[in-house]
Amino acid sequence: MIVVEDLHKHFGGFHAVDGASLRIETGSITGLIGPNGAGKTTLFNVIAGVLPPTSGRVVMDGEDITGLPPHVLFSKGLLRTFQIAHEFHSMTCRENLMMVPAGQSGETLWNTWFGRKRIADEERALRAKADEVLEFLTVEHLADHPAGQISGGQKKLLELGRTMMVDAKIVFLDEVGAGVNRTLLNTIGDAILRLNKERGYTFCVIEHDMDFIGRLCDPVICMAEGKVLAEGTLDEIKANEQVIEAYLGTGLKNKDKLAEGAGA
Repeated sequence: MIVVEDLHKHFGGFHAVDGASLRIETGSITGLIGPNGAGKTTLFNVIAGVLPPTSGRVVMDGEDITGLPPHVLFSKGLLRTFQIAHEFHSMTCRENLMMVPAGQSGETLWNTWFGRKRIADEERALRAKADEVLEFLTVEHLADHPAGQISGGQKKLLELGRTMMVDAKIVFLDEVGAGVNRTLLNTIGDAILRLNKERGYTFCVIEHDMDFIGRLCDPVICMAEGKVLAEGTLDEIKANEQVIEAYLGTGLKNKDKLAEGAGA
């Protein structure tokens, strides 16, 4: 689905991404881990068109998408969420979802005058779709709640729901578990697994919770200092001395701490 080739992103003299190369296979849930400052979110931002690369290439389904803006990538089915959820605070959860699809008839002045029936038909279909998504995520009881008043974990579910309002091919999830209680995190994990198995979504997940990564992700990619350090199963990653050194700076003698999620 995604091939990243020798990607660099520099901010002055700081090399946030420094020659990273990786592959995300179609139909996989790929985990991306690494210590703070490893370049994970910057890599996501470059792939998703939020930041232009300094050099290197990103390919999606055989097409070079390097440097394309987010709205173009959105139309190609590449979506991302953010560590801090972005919602329309005063709008309901249902309305937040209905806002997602592009090219709605009501967006043009002409149609607001002469295409009212078409707009009404689209809105009914979007409302039904949004309600279906909320039910899938088990938060249908929040449909009429202002999105700004729900919990942080519920906002993460709402962000995941946005990806379901369009034909997503690959979704990049940035620390979906940050600030989320264990019960809601399990609900989010269940939704990701169902989207992967039932609807064919491909995911790439940045996360510091090793239990969450272990439950969802294979393979797991570890980054450090802007480079890809290792790739494999989570058990292989935990046993990799370079990974342990990157997290703890103390070599194999502390590998048990990494296995327990220390520094993660």
